[in-house]
Amino acid sequence: MSTLPPLAERMRPKNLDEYVGQKHLVGPGAVLRKAIESGSLPSMIFWGPPGVGKTTLAYIISQSLDRPFFSLSAINSGVKDVREVIEKASLLKQQDATLPVLFIDEIHRFSKSQQDSLLGAVERGIVTLIGATTENPSFEVISALLSRCQVYILKPLSEDDLIHLLQTSQQQDEVLKKRNITIEDYEALIRLSGGDARKLLNIFELLINSLDGESITITNELVLEHVQQNLALYDKAGEQHYDIISAFIKSMRGTDPNGAVYWLARMIVGGEDPLFIARRMLILASEDIGNANPNALLLAQSCFNAVNVIGMPESQLILSQTAIYLATSAKSNSATTAIGAAIAMVRETGDLPVPLHLRNAPTKLMKNIGYGKNYKYAHSFEGNFADQDFLPEAIRGTKLYQPGNNARELESKEKLKKLWGDRYKY
Repeated sequence: MSTLPPLAERMRPKNLDEYVGQKHLVGPGAVLRKAIESGSLPSMIFWGPPGVGKTTLAYIISQSLDRPFFSLSAINSGVKDVREVIEKASLLKQQDATLPVLFIDEIHRFSKSQQDSLLGAVERGIVTLIGATTENPSFEVISALLSRCQVYILKPLSEDDLIHLLQTSQQQDEVLKKRNITIEDYEALIRLSGGDARKLLNIFELLINSLDGESITITNELVLEHVQQNLALYDKAGEQHYDIISAFIKSMRGTDPNGAVYWLARMIVGGEDPLFIARRMLILASEDIGNANPNALLLAQSCFNAVNVIGMPESQLILSQTAIYLATSAKSNSATTAIGAAIAMVRETGDLPVPLHLRNAPTKLMKNIGYGKNYKYAHSFEGNFADQDFLPEAIRGTKLYQPGNNARELESKEKLKKLWGDRYKY
């Protein structure tokens, strides 16, 4: 069994000249390169998709400035880990040693309290923070920390960048140099990688290792035949990201808690952002459950808030509880169909005038011309209900809301029929 590190690790660039992509940041004369060369390095956030070199760039920066490099992953690090690193950095400062770079991968996964624990060290200059995130830092990083960091946007690697990586690995890697490899087609390799350089090199290595002989000719057909069936079960940035969240949603919609927790587990193990999962459950709570069980939306909102505060791995329990609750809840899409029908009608009929009795009348002139006239204040009538029209005259009597076939909405249906008669007779 080979003890060599993976190809992606063997090909990791050691300096800015070897670094591929992000010329707008680290090319000759670019803003970040100037900061590195001047030695005046601010704390910063790297925002960009997976596999574009965020971790590598942070390490190159620390090495270029000959500074210690501390690295944490927000997936499996907590406040305790952050404090331990800060204590080590404080000791270095007391000894007048070179201050370290603290790199935090997926910093958006840190809860508010975890991000708060970084503030003091960043403010006092104990560490230079470099955070990496695939999510918009304006939403995922607390404002106090964000205001002390420069945000740099890393762009997806171009097709030329990815082809360059493959060609360089053939020329420079000690293992690949021994094989006679000809790449006739790049399309399948690049498509399966999703633009992720690390994944591209892993796929390439997987393919080469699965083929016998010293001479290899790579075509799209060969790649699809040998690689596609062996790809990782979940890729949060690729096509399966959408397939698996779709399966998760459809399992809850279909009242299958087993399916729901299985697909939830696939996302958790695959490193999916728990807030993304919680947001999708919030949508489902209205889209597929709605007024059949209004508490579902409240629980989904509580789940989102709790995940945001607590972080992983503890949040997997909250996500599981909520997914099971939503899966086993009564279902209704009446709110979804009602707003869809209403929006379609608005687009078809345009800006119909508001009936006079429903208009606001803040001035005497408006009252004189009939604004608000004959409006019936519901609370002044028995049962807090007054029979009057609330739709524009042109669409009066239109039924947009169709109650779902569940206990709660059947009760609402009977109430509406009793109050409105034929207008709400379904």
